[in-house]
Amino acid sequence: MSMSARKGPVIAVVGPSGVGKDSLMEALRQADPGIKLVRRVITRAPEAGGEDYTPVSEGEFLDLAGKGAFALHWPAHGLHYGIPKEIESLRQGASGVLVNLSRGVLLQAQAAFDDFRVLSVTARPEVLAARLAARGREDAAEVQRRLVRASKPLPAGLAKVHEIDNSGDLGAAVMAARAALQPVRA
Repeated sequence: MSMSARKGPVIAVVGPSGVGKDSLMEALRQADPGIKLVRRVITRAPEAGGEDYTPVSEGEFLDLAGKGAFALHWPAHGLHYGIPKEIESLRQGASGVLVNLSRGVLLQAQAAFDDFRVLSVTARPEVLAARLAARGREDAAEVQRRLVRASKPLPAGLAKVHEIDNSGDLGAAVMAARAALQPVRA
């Protein structure tokens, strides 16, 4: 199969807020030029910061969803998230396409994409608590709620899940993720 005909897998990057998903995704993209990133569409204000996303109003989001603009979309934490259909063109010739997903939509994503894998990014609770506190976006009660949610398991029935500990050096997490995603060669 020629390089241009290859269709890379969709790689869901999941994990609790503050675990370093965006940092890991960007580092993986830098480590492998064949890795592509999907920019999510979110009903979040543009000044909210965080990841690189396309901000839209709730009305705009619902209009886009109604027009079939998303390969996948879901509500979470009072917001709407969408993965544009352009993900399929990004897959052409890519070694993989990374997308930040909510764990509640993983089974739907597995059904939607023919080659689907999950990188479950974790960190020790004390590391996660320190990162959440350092970014200053949540009060102590919200940090505690996020830590409780972080311990919830992924849904049963996922075929290809790789757990990546991002408690320490980002380089180590990148190496572990790349090793997990490499196809096994005979």
